[in-house]
Amino acid sequence: MLKLFKYLKPFRFPIIIVLILTFIKTLSDLYLPNLMADIVDIGIVKGDHQYIFQIGEWMLLIAAIGTGAVIMSSYLSAKIAAAFSRDLRSAIFTRVESFSLHEFDKFGTSTLITRTTNDINQVQQVLIMILRMMISAPIMCVGGIIMAATKDIKLSLVLILVIPVLSIFMLLVAKKAMPLFKSIQVKLDGVNLVLREGLIGIRVIRAFNRVDFENKRFNTASRNLVDTTIKVNKIMAILMPMMILVINLTTLAIIWFGSMRIDTGNMEIGDMLAFTQYLMQIMFSIMIFAMMFIMIPRASASAIRINEVLDTVPEITDTKTPNSKEGEKGTIEFKNVTFSYHGAEQPAIRNISFKACPSEVTAIIGGTGSGKSTLINMIPRFYDVDSGQILVNEVDIRDMSQEALRSKIGFVPQKTILFNGTIADNIRFGKETATIEEVIKAANCAQATEFINDMPEGFDRLISQGGTNISGGQKQRLSIARALVKEAKIYVFDDSFSALDFKTDAKLRAALKQKKVHATVLIVAQRVSTIMDADQIIVLNDGGIVGIGKHKELLKTCEVYREIVASQLSEEELA
Repeated sequence: MLKLFKYLKPFRFPIIIVLILTFIKTLSDLYLPNLMADIVDIGIVKGDHQYIFQIGEWMLLIAAIGTGAVIMSSYLSAKIAAAFSRDLRSAIFTRVESFSLHEFDKFGTSTLITRTTNDINQVQQVLIMILRMMISAPIMCVGGIIMAATKDIKLSLVLILVIPVLSIFMLLVAKKAMPLFKSIQVKLDGVNLVLREGLIGIRVIRAFNRVDFENKRFNTASRNLVDTTIKVNKIMAILMPMMILVINLTTLAIIWFGSMRIDTGNMEIGDMLAFTQYLMQIMFSIMIFAMMFIMIPRASASAIRINEVLDTVPEITDTKTPNSKEGEKGTIEFKNVTFSYHGAEQPAIRNISFKACPSEVTAIIGGTGSGKSTLINMIPRFYDVDSGQILVNEVDIRDMSQEALRSKIGFVPQKTILFNGTIADNIRFGKETATIEEVIKAANCAQATEFINDMPEGFDRLISQGGTNISGGQKQRLSIARALVKEAKIYVFDDSFSALDFKTDAKLRAALKQKKVHATVLIVAQRVSTIMDADQIIVLNDGGIVGIGKHKELLKTCEVYREIVASQLSEEELA
């Protein structure tokens, strides 16, 4: 947890002010019982009413100063903790944004959400406690013991016996609870995962009549979390009653032995009352420690999980000396590229070599699992090659910054993702500064204008999260428009025409021919009709290239391509 405190460096000055205010408040609390003892022993016992008013005024002033100090320190503590959480959340999000797809797969979406929300909230709550109470508690405890000892050293022996017993008991409880708090966070991840899958896959769940099964699955995950939470709360529940019992027994012992010393004339009544007040302050400090022992184990478990994210070094990083000398614009070249997923027994793609040039359409086709999407994902450097080179503009992509590389590419992923906002906002995601004319032009090219104009709001139509209020084909066309508005030198379409009908597909490919005048176009497709007119077709099988050429050439030379074509086209179409 201490590693996270580096994010408190910008708040050093406010923290110092909080420390000063807390110290003032603690001193006022320690000094008031002493004044109260004087009022009892001098003012009340001796009947000096003027002295009572005089000391009473001092007590009111000191109490007012202490109250002001605690209000200011509470306000600053809340601001510091909130700003700390903001910065920490931003640091996690920034680090996650730099992860490769392998790191995303390693953590999983549900746990990253939990770590960015619930885990940071746990740390924030503890930080507020530390700033508001944890700092004052040791000062109050030590100061209370010293002040109590000044009143009666022999009576203070009761405190010396009690405090170590309480401390040992709290340590034992914390040691027992710590593993359970870690387990709670893991099981919270599980609930988040099941809930997220249930909400995203609600259509599939209903279509296959699996609502009852998913309810049981969620209830099981929730019950596991509840059982662990109840178990840890049972352990922590012992702490507070034990504290109260010890405090009451200690108070009883102080009053018992104190009355004996008053009876023998070794102690004044006022000192006895002050000693009782110091006892309460000491015990209150220990209760604060007990509360911290309840919160710190869970916050420590959360801090460990946060640090796991922050300490993860992304596999894909920018070179310190980027190569700015680029050759022909828009060229993509693979040179003996081999790549394996982590833990895979064999490469996903191996010995891939080809070149895609401007003013050409390069198509990639192959069976399921042949490595098409893997190959495409290598170009924007979502994964790094195991061996070989990928050149963009005749420069190894590892010698470019990721920002510079991706700025050259208009990418349409296989899974269409739209964001909450208007249609125009979603298209502008490809180019933030795009004018409405550029947005309309990109929509025209993507064959999206017709259905957009049919909507009452047009380009101002709101898209729900994930684009659930439009069809699959409409989502694909908006995703294509988002890439086209970028006016990039390279366009990559990863099976982005699968939801389009043949007529729209043909119109879109005809519009893309206008784009290829100045750009390189790569298309991954399952339908032969989509890529028949490509300038270069690459046929993949089991991660390797088994054919490169045009449609008619491959029909003669590539058995795999002939099988794919025969499965989709009739003999007349083949002829």
